[in-house]
Amino acid sequence: MPVGLGRVVKRVARAAKVSWREQPTQYDIEAIRANTERVGTVIRVRWALVGALSVFSVIAALVYAQAVEAEVFLSNMAVPAVALLFVLAYNAFYQATYRKLGNIAFLNHAQLVFDMVVVTVLVYYSGGVYSWFTTMYLLFVLEAAFILPRRRDVWFVVAVAAALYGGVLLAEWGRLLPHVAMPFVENDLWRHGTYVAVRYLWEVTMLCGAGTVGMLMMQRIREREQELRECSFTDELTGLFNRQYFHRVLDAEVERARRGGRELALVMADIDGLSQINERFGIDIGDEVLARAGELLRQTVESTREGGPPTAETACRVGGEEFAVVVPAVTMDDDGPRTRVEARAATIAEAFRAAMEGAVTHGVAATVSVSIALMPRDGVTADDLIDAADERLAAVREAGGNRVSAPDGGGDDGGGR
Repeated sequence: MPVGLGRVVKRVARAAKVSWREQPTQYDIEAIRANTERVGTVIRVRWALVGALSVFSVIAALVYAQAVEAEVFLSNMAVPAVALLFVLAYNAFYQATYRKLGNIAFLNHAQLVFDMVVVTVLVYYSGGVYSWFTTMYLLFVLEAAFILPRRRDVWFVVAVAAALYGGVLLAEWGRLLPHVAMPFVENDLWRHGTYVAVRYLWEVTMLCGAGTVGMLMMQRIREREQELRECSFTDELTGLFNRQYFHRVLDAEVERARRGGRELALVMADIDGLSQINERFGIDIGDEVLARAGELLRQTVESTREGGPPTAETACRVGGEEFAVVVPAVTMDDDGPRTRVEARAATIAEAFRAAMEGAVTHGVAATVSVSIALMPRDGVTADDLIDAADERLAAVREAGGNRVSAPDGGGDDGGGR
């Protein structure tokens, strides 16, 4: 394959995937999960539409059969019946396979376009410009506004719907397709260009209106969701405090330690090889490992507390697979080579490492890399402590993980020995 063509193919392949990295990060995995959830929502919405169509079709067919001859009834109902069965079949297929296809970026777009193609077939075989099925385009545009993440994606769906519907009207008016005569319709308005143009403009106006209303509503909903996320201090998966609360607490404790001349410790931990666990066993198992790690960290902090205040330490989930514990000074003990804060942080770090080493979640074992940063030894700001902890954490991961790295180079090598 020529070099230029190979580059184009790679770019297309990357654009087609939510994450194209061979070893996706946790943020990539979150993006894949979000896309998979959107695909699942499309499928559930389609089931609801299919159910409504099925009820309508049965009732309408019973009424219709009383008013026309059997031959006419069978001729006009054949295509809608086949289309309905086809939708049932491919929706069942997507229902069974969509979790495996969650990394395909444009899967939702493809499904919506496919649905509109089916509706266009129904529009043509139910009278074209007279068809009642055109209202289904509005449902798909609203669906796109609620599910697709970007405005341009919604306008793409609007454009496709307008093009498909306009193609049917133009093809019938231009005699490129034979008009399907419908019972109870006793005029030839489909032949009149003015009527066809006005009807088409009305449909396009409704499509644009539905898209605009849907996007405005979703913009407000997403803004509200963001406000709620910012106001919430709890990580939903692990039950620990979240990243926003971590930074708030760390900033406050740094300022308090600075004013009081006290030490402050920051314990950072990272699950070793979580991306490989997600790839091998699935995202759901990866989430179970994260939840188990959060539970063990909370238990570690509580079980290793030596009679101190119940809110002395703050355990948080600060990233995809990263955890932290803020360990403030409660008393000014100085009875050995280590202060109380450093000793307390070392106890938490090693206890958590050992707990994770011995834990098994659904048959999957995972270890953690842990580091400790101290104030003022590693700096006097929150950023200083985070940077120092991250540097030690990176060194632990490069050494194989499952270790604790302390400021003085000490700490237990744990299972990495």
